[in-house]
Amino acid sequence: MKSICIKEAHKVEIIDIEKPELKDGEALLKLLYGGICGSDLGSYRGTFAYFEYPRTPGHEFSAEIIEIVENDKGLKKGMIVTCNPYFNCKHCYSCNHGVVNACMDNQTMGVQREGAFSEYITMPIERIYDGKGLDAKTLTIIEPFCISWHGVDRADVKKGETVLVIGSGTIGVFAAISAKMKGAKVYIADIDEAKLEYAKLNFNLDGIIVNSSSEDFNRQVNEVTNNNGFDVTIEAVGLPSTFQSCIDSACFGGRVVLIGVGKKNLDFNFTMIQKKELSIFGSRNALKKDFETLINLVKNGDVPIDKVVTNIYPWKEAARAFDEFDKASEGIMLKVLLDFTK
Repeated sequence: MKSICIKEAHKVEIIDIEKPELKDGEALLKLLYGGICGSDLGSYRGTFAYFEYPRTPGHEFSAEIIEIVENDKGLKKGMIVTCNPYFNCKHCYSCNHGVVNACMDNQTMGVQREGAFSEYITMPIERIYDGKGLDAKTLTIIEPFCISWHGVDRADVKKGETVLVIGSGTIGVFAAISAKMKGAKVYIADIDEAKLEYAKLNFNLDGIIVNSSSEDFNRQVNEVTNNNGFDVTIEAVGLPSTFQSCIDSACFGGRVVLIGVGKKNLDFNFTMIQKKELSIFGSRNALKKDFETLINLVKNGDVPIDKVVTNIYPWKEAARAFDEFDKASEGIMLKVLLDFTK
């Protein structure tokens, strides 16, 4: 069968590999759609902290069940599903304490282990979730939605609170949507004004902050919050400067959530954490409950997540998709999907 492989930075190829064989407790899946996420793009650029070459990328996907044994989850051949792509070891300290998303030996598909961007894959049945009739393209973006939802949940965002999300990429937009669903007043910040306007108009956000300089950023934060700062700030970029901005723009007694992943260090006045009595939350991956919650919310509610998808490429044009997503100099590119149905 065919598979997508990132051979090295900026080099994507379609390669031939063996079709996977089923093991006990697994199902055979035919890929339908795959989403290129920020970490995949970082892997393509050579900037992602956890990636090693060569590797098949991909951990956002929808698929059809081709072969499966009888099971207690009601999963059957022909169902359209999505999956939890974070493989935990089941015996480390974190796993033993129920924090399986932060397993000390976590292996995420497409990062520490082979990813989903192949014609067929096998998955443990316990990691497969019934799509409950959702469209295959919509199911593909449940996973990045979970990443953002998990971070917002970590901060216990409440109705009426003010939230600033820094970063208007897919994860940032989903974090903003999640905070709105919790009843917060939500602003989003970025250096790209066009992406900010797209996010505000399409996802019912309360305002934008153009992060053109630290001085202008701080001025806008003070204007919006009456010099108080935001109750919750969420970093969804992965840069030292944007994490610093989250510290600076949080109110006294506020909460800061770090979702973004990067390689660079930050040298800052850590006493500000003590002075403001900030609560800082790391947020990694997502949990089974996040997937199940969001599949139900999207199925039963009016959540406009499909507008996050801005580009769809045939999967055999993956090299072009990665290249154009990398450059993205014109137009709005949020969630880029690869179509494996053709």
